[in-house]
Amino acid sequence: MTSGPHTPAPPAPAPPEPAAPRAGRREWIALGVLMLPLLFVSMDVSILFYALPAIGADLEPGSTQQLWILDMYGFVLAGLLITMGALGDRVGRRKVLIAGTVVFAAASVAAAYAQSPGALIAARALLGVGGACLMPSTLALVRNLFHDPGQRARAVAVWTTVLATGISVGPVLSGALLEHFWWGAVFLVNLPAMALLLVLAPLLLPESRSPAPGRFDTLSAVLSLAALLPLIHGIKELAAHGYRPLPALGITAGLCLALVFLRRQAGLAHPMVDLALLRRRAFGGSVAVNLLAMAATVGFAPFFSQYVQSVLGKSPFEAAMWSLVPSLGVLVAAPVGGALARRFDRGHVMAGGFLVSAAGFLWLTRTGVDSPLWTTLAGSAVYAGGLVAAMTLANELALGAAPPERAGSAAAVLESGQELGGALGMALLGSIGAAVYGRDMNAAVPADVPGAARETLGGAAAVARQLPHRLAETVLASADRAFTHGLGMAAAGAAAVMTGAAVLCVVLLRGVRTPR
Repeated sequence: MTSGPHTPAPPAPAPPEPAAPRAGRREWIALGVLMLPLLFVSMDVSILFYALPAIGADLEPGSTQQLWILDMYGFVLAGLLITMGALGDRVGRRKVLIAGTVVFAAASVAAAYAQSPGALIAARALLGVGGACLMPSTLALVRNLFHDPGQRARAVAVWTTVLATGISVGPVLSGALLEHFWWGAVFLVNLPAMALLLVLAPLLLPESRSPAPGRFDTLSAVLSLAALLPLIHGIKELAAHGYRPLPALGITAGLCLALVFLRRQAGLAHPMVDLALLRRRAFGGSVAVNLLAMAATVGFAPFFSQYVQSVLGKSPFEAAMWSLVPSLGVLVAAPVGGALARRFDRGHVMAGGFLVSAAGFLWLTRTGVDSPLWTTLAGSAVYAGGLVAAMTLANELALGAAPPERAGSAAAVLESGQELGGALGMALLGSIGAAVYGRDMNAAVPADVPGAARETLGGAAAVARQLPHRLAETVLASADRAFTHGLGMAAAGAAAVMTGAAVLCVVLLRGVRTPR
């Protein structure tokens, strides 16, 4: 049967969507270059853990100054991430990366040769400025180097693995350097990598920026810093010392300023934080589950290191070396998670990763004073593998959901959420462990034992050195049991957080596909 003269012709088939360009050897080499700053910025978060005694003996900082030496880097880094991410979108991510490299190198020299606690604190703040330039730039440049979703997934897996590995390697490198050199060497080790980056970045990394960046809003930059600094500082102070009015006021002020910041972003034509992007399930959901992932990771990490060093009696360097073993789970789990996400629903795969992590934490609830070290390492490898596999998929999903022209600010929001999650994890899990430790010690030791023994494991060791031998043994044994009980309860809290993250993945990210 033929069509009549007025029968419309069938519509022409839509042309197939052009495939995203695939990265070649140059882009993969460029990725290796980008991993240099990421590795050293993440290492500097933890590289002072074992250097503090040597710094204390040389510079003689007070207790408050010592805390600022340790924390200043992270505070400034977290406070400036959004600002530097937005700046990279406007002036060029490679420019910000190179500027951050120069600042990071100069601050490393200043820190290594600091002659006073104040000078070292200032140098650590400058290191935070350099790190805030480097971190969002590395992830944003990954977004602009790899347009093919499969290749971008592998690149983000490398990025996430290097970030997690750097935090673990920091104490190991610190311990190795301190056996042969003075404490300033832990900062000077940054210099060869920064010099190599300054040579290779202009040759291998293409410049990228937003084609219509708009005006940089200085007030928004001030508001983001003013909101994040008191918020994260207040959370850490409450975690360390319990409720105090000043940290609670800082948290309240930070939340109020964060609300002012968000309201300002809603009225700007070119905001630092795109609220419409945050409302997308692929991005907002990924930020939320990443926050929970970092809460479990950072919140539980001090328990593991103290258990291996103080309860099992390993030296600082031995404890740091053993802390690398769980990274083997990460190396296996990250590619497995990526392969599963190509065959099954991404939200369900991420939920499975978080449930594997929860199982690892539940395994650690059975840790005792006399448990073999391998059982603790096995549980840690399971939780780290499941967690990083899920985080890799979340990072990839968030980065793919962000338009390339806003890659810097999107990466900064993702990383700011991780920093906030780490602070919340220290507060939540640290409070659980401290409460269990204090309760058990109150029940186990005589009332005339000084109160410091009831507060921390280190306090118990210091008190025991001043007690008669038999009572000292009782205090130390009770402290080990109380701390291990607190570790188990903190692990249970981390398992609950991971279960919550799994539920969020199913609710928010089920059926969400990776955008091109």
